[in-house]
Amino acid sequence: MNHEEKLPEDNVTALMEFVLLGFADLPHLQWFLFALFLTIYIIILMSNGTIFLITKLDPALQSPMYFFLGNFSFLETCYVSVTLPRMLMNLGTQRRRISLIACAIQMFFVLLTGGTECLLLAVMAYDRYVAICHPLHYPLIMNHRLCIQLVTGSWIFGIPIDIGQTYKIFSLSFCGSNQINHFFCDIPPILNLACVDTFINVILIYIQDVFFGIVPFLLILGSYSKIISTILKLPSATGQAKAFSTCSSHLIVVLLFFGSGLITYVRPTTSHSGGTGKVFSLCYSILTPMLNPMIYSLRNKDVIMALRKLLCNSMHSKGLS
Repeated sequence: MNHEEKLPEDNVTALMEFVLLGFADLPHLQWFLFALFLTIYIIILMSNGTIFLITKLDPALQSPMYFFLGNFSFLETCYVSVTLPRMLMNLGTQRRRISLIACAIQMFFVLLTGGTECLLLAVMAYDRYVAICHPLHYPLIMNHRLCIQLVTGSWIFGIPIDIGQTYKIFSLSFCGSNQINHFFCDIPPILNLACVDTFINVILIYIQDVFFGIVPFLLILGSYSKIISTILKLPSATGQAKAFSTCSSHLIVVLLFFGSGLITYVRPTTSHSGGTGKVFSLCYSILTPMLNPMIYSLRNKDVIMALRKLLCNSMHSKGLS
């Protein structure tokens, strides 16, 4: 494929599609990358799907913590499904074109699922805060109705903001190159293709970063500062270890996701390089969803027991058949 496709610089309105370069700079690794990312996608679907399934079916996993974990696993599946199938198609067919409308739709769902993940991680931190700092009031505070409201709110809060952000970006005039140096329609590389001033767009991005990145992250830090303070006051070392074990998995996931995400989006737009941006994007959009189920299952005895029960039931049913 010719990776030097250009449009006439004076024909701004002719730009009706982009070219997602992805990993076109690694021509000899296309099929290896296809096999690698297909394997990762299957692992993500199976592992997150299993976590979602056991939190719905196992009677021992019907607490608010596992309700949020099940919804988080479902969200992770949605999150990677916005970008990975398109990337696999591009690697497999070498047809990297994407229409403006398809690109805008992909960006909207990337923003929606990414922002929802930030908010849901903050909700999960609040759940752990109530459970450890106010254990006697936990069943009253974290009732089923509130849990549903928190999850629903995490999903719908960002919809109007994400629609406005996407509309604002795709209302820009694009000229010159139509090549997006990324594997999905992300904001920074698309803004780099605009032939008009993007100062307002950059300001809007920073505002969105504050609402969906920095504020949830600060809320999580606040929750965990209270949690750690409460745990250290517990009289027994066994109680401290048990309390820490219920929070450690979530804290690791938070650090992985927010670390790579904030580095990607809080940097000035002018400092974005294609290679660096793709590496950080791979971390928070693909590697983190793959690692999260492993982190939660390996560090949680209840999840391990539920997985063993599911596996034993599956083997038993196959034996009967």
